Amino acid sequence: MRHTRLLPRPLQLAVLAVLLLVVLGPVSYMLFASVSSDLAVASGAYLPDTVDLGAYRRIWSTVDLGGGLLNSLLVAGVVAAASAFVSVGSAYVLVRFAFRGRVAILRALLAMQSIPGTLVLLPVFVLFASASAAIGVQVIGTRWALGLTYLTFALPFSTWVMVTYLRGLPPELDEAARIDGASSWRILTRIIVPLSWPGLIVSGIFAFLLGWNDVLFASVMTDPDTRTAAVALQVFGATQEGGAIPVYGQLMAAALVCAAPVVVLYLVFQRYLVGGLTAGGVK
Repeated sequence: MRHTRLLPRPLQLAVLAVLLLVVLGPVSYMLFASVSSDLAVASGAYLPDTVDLGAYRRIWSTVDLGGGLLNSLLVAGVVAAASAFVSVGSAYVLVRFAFRGRVAILRALLAMQSIPGTLVLLPVFVLFASASAAIGVQVIGTRWALGLTYLTFALPFSTWVMVTYLRGLPPELDEAARIDGASSWRILTRIIVPLSWPGLIVSGIFAFLLGWNDVLFASVMTDPDTRTAAVALQVFGATQEGGAIPVYGQLMAAALVCAAPVVVLYLVFQRYLVGGLTAGGVK
C-alpha cells in the first residue's frame, strides 16, 4: 500500500538534523572536553587544540570510580534480574487467573508509579534502621539493603510491563498445554517465559537504569565502601566546586565512563526493545 509522508522530505531532514544536534551536542562537548586541557575548557573552547587521554587514566586514582562501577553493576544487575523474573510470575497470575482483588492490585501497581521517591526515603531509612537494631545486623550501608530499596520501585513497573506484554499472548497456548496435562508452573516456565523474552528484557533494562542512575537513595543507604558510581561521580563533582580551576577533563571522562555500560546495554538488546515496548507477543 502507498503511504504519505507526514512531512516533506526537506523538512523531515531538517527536523532530524535539529534532533540530532540537540541529542549529540552535549555528548560531543563532553567527549571533546574529556580530551582537552582544563584551561581550554575553562576558557570556553569547544574543540581541543591537542588530544590528551590523560584524564581517562587519572580518574581511577582521583575518584574511586572502579569501586563505584562494581557496586553499581552488582546492585543494578541483581535488581534487574530479580525484578524481571519475579514480575513475569506475578503478571502471569494477574493476567491468566480471575480472583477477588485482581483489579485493585493492577490499579495499585499503576498508582505506585506516581509516588515520588523523596516521600518514601525517610520511611525506608527508619524501617531499615529499626530492623538493624532489632536483628543486630548492619542493614544501612550494605549492597543488599540498597537492592531491596530499588526492588520496591522496580517490581511494580516491571510487573505492569509484563502484564501489558502477556495480554498479547493468546490464552489458547495455555489451554493446549493444559489439555496435554501441563501444570501452571510448567506452562509458565516452558511456554510463557520463552515467549516473553522481549518483555523480560525491557523490564530488566528499566530496572537496571533505576539502580544505575539513582543518586537519592544511594547517597543515604550506602557508605564509602558500597558507594555506587552515580554517588561517586556526584561527590567528585562537588569536591571541585571550591577549586580555582576544576578538573573538567576528568569530570567529563568519568561521566562518559559511567554512561558507557548503559549505552552498551542498549546496543546489545536494542532488537528486543521494540517488541517489548509495543507488546508484540505472538499473534
